[in-house]
Amino acid sequence: MAEFPVINRISARFASWFGWPAIKGGLRMFGGIFRLVLALLAATAGTAMAQQYGPGASDTEIRIGQTVPFSGPVSVAGAVGHASLAYFAAVNKAGGINGRQIRLIALDDAYSPPKTVEATRRLVEDENVLLMYGSLGTPTNAAVEKYLNQKKVPQLFINTGASRFRDPKTFPWTMGFVPGYVSEGRAMARYVLETVPVPRIAVLYQNDDLGKDFRAGFRSGLGDKAESLIVSEQTYEVTDPTVDSQVINAKASGANVFYFAGTQKASAGQIRAVHNLAWSPLHLVCSIAGGLEAIKPAGLENAEGLISTAYAKDPSDPAWSDDTEVKAYMDWANAYLTQASPREAVVTNAYVASFLMAYVLQKAGSNLTRENLLTIAAHLDNLHVPMLLPGITVTTTPSDYSVINKFQIQRFVGGRWIAAGKVISGE
Repeated sequence: MAEFPVINRISARFASWFGWPAIKGGLRMFGGIFRLVLALLAATAGTAMAQQYGPGASDTEIRIGQTVPFSGPVSVAGAVGHASLAYFAAVNKAGGINGRQIRLIALDDAYSPPKTVEATRRLVEDENVLLMYGSLGTPTNAAVEKYLNQKKVPQLFINTGASRFRDPKTFPWTMGFVPGYVSEGRAMARYVLETVPVPRIAVLYQNDDLGKDFRAGFRSGLGDKAESLIVSEQTYEVTDPTVDSQVINAKASGANVFYFAGTQKASAGQIRAVHNLAWSPLHLVCSIAGGLEAIKPAGLENAEGLISTAYAKDPSDPAWSDDTEVKAYMDWANAYLTQASPREAVVTNAYVASFLMAYVLQKAGSNLTRENLLTIAAHLDNLHVPMLLPGITVTTTPSDYSVINKFQIQRFVGGRWIAAGKVISGE
């Protein structure tokens, strides 16, 4: 493995993530970086409790599960699985967590709820995983939410912001990760009202819980003006080959604002369709469709002026080129990420979610029961997480599972996203 000569800078970089004093000394291999991270996490964990193991945990190994779309209509988001596997490969190379290797079993569900059910049952009943974490998708996670809660299997830091995954009273074993879609939609609507004097709005949303949450939040942000301001509202199915006809109808409505709420493949299609129609509305896309790799198929030049939101640092943005966390992230990607681009937003998401998962496992010590892991995840206190934007930390309570609830409005200019105002909350 390649050596990194500026050891003190790397040590200070990782120490600064957690607010601990800079660590001096001789880290000479990249694996040492992850050993340092794990050692620092251990320092916060307190005295480990007596050994108590749930399914999938032992003195030497912890088995955890994940479902992602390695294939199917949103296979671009399969990068979440590749990044998650890469993260724990680095952790294991550095010695694991509390001396245990982490065995992440990531199965393909093709973004198909029936396949998610099949894969999740296999992970829980055949592979005996201790927990599920980081699985991607609103309809897919929804399909197994009741099952996992009945089994009392933690479903942690899942990659969806749907409101149903922020209901600890009904589903205490399920915790979403990304900012709430309703909150994001509300903030986007407020941005429209602040920037467009007389908005006439067309909305296109994915016909599932994901799209419906964004739509509900957007309408909430418009308030009692929603009915008069929205001149076109359409849906599409995730399996639809194109959304061209919906974009044509949106333009024909006379709208000067176009809001898209859906996943990556359809988003690229609607960006391309707007450009081909020579239509120039204030063009907004939800955050999960705003990643650079998701935009590229439409042509970066065709996305000029696009509006979206962010909560994590964009490693492709030159503004972060000297940032210590971004440098560490790129070091990790260069060493371990072989099947996805580190510049994809879903990879950054997976990196953050994996850090949180590693933190919870580290803090659990040898009390690796499902109940204890859920308790730790539900008591995160102003935790600084690498790659989150300044001013955004993670706090959870047993009654509030909103892991991240702030984000940054941003505009796509010259092939990259730039901030448009300060970090805001959509609550």
